[in-house]
Amino acid sequence: MPVPQPLRLLIVDDDPSMHELVQAMLAGRSWEGDSVFNADEALARLETRSYDVLLVDILMPGMDGLELLAQLRARYPATPAVMMTVKNTPEHVLESLRREAAAYISKPFSRDTLLTTLQNAVSNSVRGDDIKILSDKPHWISLQIRCQIATADRLTQFVRELPSDLEPDEREQIATAFRELLLNAVEHGGQLDPGKTVDLSYIRTARSIDPGEGFSMNTLAHAAIANTAEEPFRHLELRRQMGIRPGGFGLLMTKSFADELIYSAKGNEVILIKYL
Repeated sequence: MPVPQPLRLLIVDDDPSMHELVQAMLAGRSWEGDSVFNADEALARLETRSYDVLLVDILMPGMDGLELLAQLRARYPATPAVMMTVKNTPEHVLESLRREAAAYISKPFSRDTLLTTLQNAVSNSVRGDDIKILSDKPHWISLQIRCQIATADRLTQFVRELPSDLEPDEREQIATAFRELLLNAVEHGGQLDPGKTVDLSYIRTARSIDPGEGFSMNTLAHAAIANTAEEPFRHLELRRQMGIRPGGFGLLMTKSFADELIYSAKGNEVILIKYL
């Protein structure tokens, strides 16, 4: 069988040590990395060679990474870009999202984080209207996203990188809880219809609005939260009979992470609260 061609990555960073670190992380994997040290070099390189993804530092002299991202979206809209920075701020996260970055990671990052992020960037396409920013205040962020699992996963990655004073384990738990609530809205409320949208806000908490008809906790026999202690996996057989994907543990996991989980009477609005 033919050997698959390695994926091509262009690293754009003015710090030579960062190029060495990323190249070391790519060693032994199906990636081939090239290096340039500023935005102008990146644009010149793209005129003669194509890449599967770009890894772009935000803080560079001259044209910074966010300005380069805008140029990339105008000239090479099919080439995904992953933004990275050592100065992680809500503004950097939101501007990267607004300018259609595929993903965003803060420095320092692990090898696993880098490789997973790059692979996801290659695998999932980005459409300009998949995620709309309705409010970009650092303490009040409101977004609207299309009902697609890939879009929910992409947004979760950005939310995970939002600066906070949570411990790393707590941050990961909140990101997981956020994703589960968002997937419930996208999959069950929006029925994976990209013509429908989910509205959500981050105000030191996560708040999501389900575009569907809502639900009652009393009707969730297909979710693990409805199981008895004697039958902790009873819902799995019911999901199989209903033709629903395996899972159903999201609400149960979310309740264990959150300090408060409050639903509206209709069941199409939920507030997740984590006290700091």
